[in-house]
Amino acid sequence: MVSIIVIYSIKDYLCACLDSIQEQTYSEFEVIIVDNSGERNFSQSIIERYPEIKLYSQEKNISYCEALNLGIEQSKGDFILCLNDDVILDKGFIEEALQGFSIDSKIGMVNGKILRSDRKTLDSTGLFLSIWRTAKERGYGLKDKGQFEKEEYIFGVNGAVAFYRREMLEDIKIGEDYFDSDFHFFYEDLDIAWRAKRAGWKGYYIPSAVAYHVRGGTARKNYGIDKPYARTFLSDELHLDLIKNRYLTIIKNETCLDFLLHLPFMVLYDFVMWGYILLFKPNLMKIFLLNLYYLKKSLKKRFSPSIN
Repeated sequence: MVSIIVIYSIKDYLCACLDSIQEQTYSEFEVIIVDNSGERNFSQSIIERYPEIKLYSQEKNISYCEALNLGIEQSKGDFILCLNDDVILDKGFIEEALQGFSIDSKIGMVNGKILRSDRKTLDSTGLFLSIWRTAKERGYGLKDKGQFEKEEYIFGVNGAVAFYRREMLEDIKIGEDYFDSDFHFFYEDLDIAWRAKRAGWKGYYIPSAVAYHVRGGTARKNYGIDKPYARTFLSDELHLDLIKNRYLTIIKNETCLDFLLHLPFMVLYDFVMWGYILLFKPNLMKIFLLNLYYLKKSLKKRFSPSIN
């Protein structure tokens, strides 16, 4: 198996993440880092401290999804763990999570119990599709009282600690993309899960596989870390991704019947969302309109998956 980590900014997370990988009870895997920070000295320092890893340093800034695709293309092994650098794995995480894939040959995704950095608050016990057609993290923000200790099937997996079967990723590939390179940040995990479900794959939850996540450590400003209402702490660029990628995911994956059934909920969600934007971030409306071509591209991908 392989673990892939994408670096976008230099924060004090990566070494703790890599140290937790080195301490795993399961040891037969490779680690690939795709460094998109643009800091050569940083890359060199990581190579010197962790000489066993493979590091691909990007001179040109590429999207998060493009970086993950690069890591997958360069990797070997039947199982792929995509990690944010703000994650620390419990020492038995990989060994426990791998057991989930053996339960059913059609399980293509495994989610462990992901806690916040305080190790008391739940971050995710599985990814689900909400009635609003948004990504819903089960248990998000709740205190861990042992209420999610049952192994079970789930819709998909959280993108911060996303474990995939390579066979599934190859099966749902769109052209050369495993992750849709138009997404950059946000909703790429729901898009993968939804595409996989449409192709007959399943997700599974293993509570004994525990990880700890600094919510927002990769994408938010420091004062927004581990806080709810993510959109209030995002740059305009990332906020645009949050808005447009929901639409791209729906266009690519929703059935006509389910679209009609959930249309009232989607309209209500959009009414509140766009109301907030018009009041507090009106510039985002202009930016969104300038990026409408992404919607057309996603429609082509739905009907012609070989097109990028």
